[in-house]
Amino acid sequence: MRKRIATLLIYSILAANIVSAADVFQGHAEYDDRFQRPSEDLFTGQTETLEKKDVIHMTVSQVLDGSFSLQGDEFFAEITSDVVGDKGVILPKGTVAHGTITETGEAKRLGRNGYLNLSFDLLTTPDGREIPIEGKMSTKLHPLKEAGKIVATDVGWTLGGGVIGGMFALQALGPAAAIASHGYTLAGGAALGGTVGLGMSLVRKGKNVLISPGDEIKVRILSNVELPVYKEEALKQEELNYPGLDIRISNILYEKDPFGEVNTITLSIMISNMSNKTISGMDLALVNDYNAVFNPSIFGDTKLLFSQLKPGDRFAGKISFSVHSVKGTYWLTVNDRRKNKPLAKISLDNAYKHVAKDVKKRNEKIKKTKKNFYKEDDPFDIE
Repeated sequence: MRKRIATLLIYSILAANIVSAADVFQGHAEYDDRFQRPSEDLFTGQTETLEKKDVIHMTVSQVLDGSFSLQGDEFFAEITSDVVGDKGVILPKGTVAHGTITETGEAKRLGRNGYLNLSFDLLTTPDGREIPIEGKMSTKLHPLKEAGKIVATDVGWTLGGGVIGGMFALQALGPAAAIASHGYTLAGGAALGGTVGLGMSLVRKGKNVLISPGDEIKVRILSNVELPVYKEEALKQEELNYPGLDIRISNILYEKDPFGEVNTITLSIMISNMSNKTISGMDLALVNDYNAVFNPSIFGDTKLLFSQLKPGDRFAGKISFSVHSVKGTYWLTVNDRRKNKPLAKISLDNAYKHVAKDVKKRNEKIKKTKKNFYKEDDPFDIE
């Protein structure tokens, strides 16, 4: 045992001498512009102004919780749809924003809700440009609106208590007692119920804020920013094609699942299989930009899901996928089961540019369904 320890010490000393003998581990980095696309390939040469008070729609990349997040915490958000000016796209979907929590407030008694104030200082576009901005977003209501909301809710609690108290007196003492007392039993019961309701409104705690990935936030710009206009072809996503396999996406719908959540993407597709492969609906999947895989949903049209397309076959129909958020970036993939790698990869963003305007309006409307950013607290938490 002592021999082994001594040997280890000798090796340690020798290693230390070798490291100290060398000056410093040397190296250098070189800038290589081969992977940078020239600006003439990206932009039209025209500019647009992102104006003060413009609103950008984003989604956060991590959970922001008003009861746990702290002032000064940093986070990232992503633009969920192209920001388009009169001359074209000036901020593409997928642009990442750097944000900071500037103020937090926990839920309090008297029904006062918590809040988060966020600020944004930098945008990083998919082509690597960094754009300084000034932007803000808050979940806090205007003081007058907040007070009005609290008063209305507390009146609801008190009136509700009064109604319950009156009903209790009527059931306990009966209609005859109410008539004999000229209604005083009902009034007394209502007064008691009202007192209980008022007590509940005083104890009632507001809700804390919870902003999760997929939730859409609206960021207001505080200063004008001059931006170049992108060429349409510069924003196309890369795709993978397989010889003889032609897949075209003619329509993209955002839909609710059976539980009411907007997390389903339904594609209208046409497939012409003139390749040397036999494919089935089970080989199809959606893949997002984080390489998460989403298989076809059994709640949608399952005709393609259980079909096989042999060489020479064609298909036209629909297929649905359940995803984490319809606001992400996705590719439709056809998987080679033997090699476990994609044969083809078709961008939904590229296809969406050719979707009818009325469908896009419908999708935008359903994307905005609900969001007050409040989470439900434990109803028994009355501390």
